[in-house]
Amino acid sequence: MQSVQNTGTHYDALMMREQRTTLFFSVREKIGALDECLHALKAANVSMTRIESRPSKSVVPGYDFFVDIDAQTKEVVQKVIEEIKKVDIVRDVRYVSSLEALKTAVSSTEQVPWFPRKLSDLDTFAEKVLEMGEELSSDHPGAQDPVYRQRRLEIVQKAKAYRTGQPLPRIEYTQEEKDTWKQVYTRLHAMYPKYACREFLHVFPLLEQNCAYGPNEIPQIEDISNFLKDCTGFTLRPVMGLLTPRDFLNSLAFRVFHSTQYIRHHSNPYYTPEPDCCHELLGHVPLFADPNFAELAQEIGLASLGASDEDIEKLATIFWFTAEFGLCREETHIRAYGAGLLSSFGELEYALSESPEKRSFDPSMTALQKYPITEYQPVYFVADSFRDATSKLREFNMTMKRPFQVRYNPYTQAVEVLDSKDKIQHFARSISSEMQLLAGALESI
Repeated sequence: MQSVQNTGTHYDALMMREQRTTLFFSVREKIGALDECLHALKAANVSMTRIESRPSKSVVPGYDFFVDIDAQTKEVVQKVIEEIKKVDIVRDVRYVSSLEALKTAVSSTEQVPWFPRKLSDLDTFAEKVLEMGEELSSDHPGAQDPVYRQRRLEIVQKAKAYRTGQPLPRIEYTQEEKDTWKQVYTRLHAMYPKYACREFLHVFPLLEQNCAYGPNEIPQIEDISNFLKDCTGFTLRPVMGLLTPRDFLNSLAFRVFHSTQYIRHHSNPYYTPEPDCCHELLGHVPLFADPNFAELAQEIGLASLGASDEDIEKLATIFWFTAEFGLCREETHIRAYGAGLLSSFGELEYALSESPEKRSFDPSMTALQKYPITEYQPVYFVADSFRDATSKLREFNMTMKRPFQVRYNPYTQAVEVLDSKDKIQHFARSISSEMQLLAGALESI
């Protein structure tokens, strides 16, 4: 434990550094709006170290801006605010200084990254994708097919327009798309009994019974989402393409999985350079209906809220080696549970052969493992069980740098930051009530 004297010295040293301030302001949509704001900041003679924007909920149409500036005194900050307020399209200017942050978290010198607090905050991810979505890379099998590109555009526009609480978009798939699905479904379905984990094999027939899974029709995510919600509280949400690791993992904290609805190009049904509905619905979906796997996935999501960029990279790597390419032990056998394996017959067979190296799942080591994204994995991590993996992950998460803890409230579908005595006491009372219920149930057995 760090001594009081050392803590004070560390605090004094941080105080001597340049103070960083984050400005928050909303801007009414207008051509050249950002240029006007940047001109105002330049007039205040301060340096910007970061600028970020999101669609605004208070100014519609408009944007919320988050701007980090170097400012040593409140006088400088006030001057900046006065300059910003001169821009007639700016609304609701506020700020938080790193000096104030230090008073509540001496060990943290960085602003905590924004993270969603309620389910509707996930709407801000709707238009944020890293690649694919509306545009295709030159090496995509459908890049030179104008009909396929137009079809993709129609589907991703539905995902782009979706907002929390609306019915999930239903897609009327073409016969060509159904034929592609049938080829993938039929081949993988024949492999599952030999290679998939028991939890996956238990859920898959339920999806066939309740969600129209089968070789002849592509299931609708609305039907699947309703089924998952009844099983574990997980739901699906349409997405245009690949999200950033932070946004994708943040969503898991709310038991929300972003799913694409378009399908790979028909010219090469056994290959895709990106996640598509075959990968999502055949690889990922079944295990989100399993309570123990759902808990593991949400634990990764909760740990990602407000995490540093360094910790996000570690958590994304853990997700890669569990939910995407994870293996598990079943008595004397090893089986697959990762979606990247269960949606790829080539790598599914390879992963369970003697060729690749297999290591026991240890989050502290797994988080640092480098991996290729365009070829089979040279290393896979094997979990003893989903419960064991979740337990180890919780221990690992306690080593992260985040200066607070969070919990998900399923009643409000919101994330609570446990940063005050009242919140912690309320949480403790809720745990006490659950323990009384557990004790009563045990006595009645």
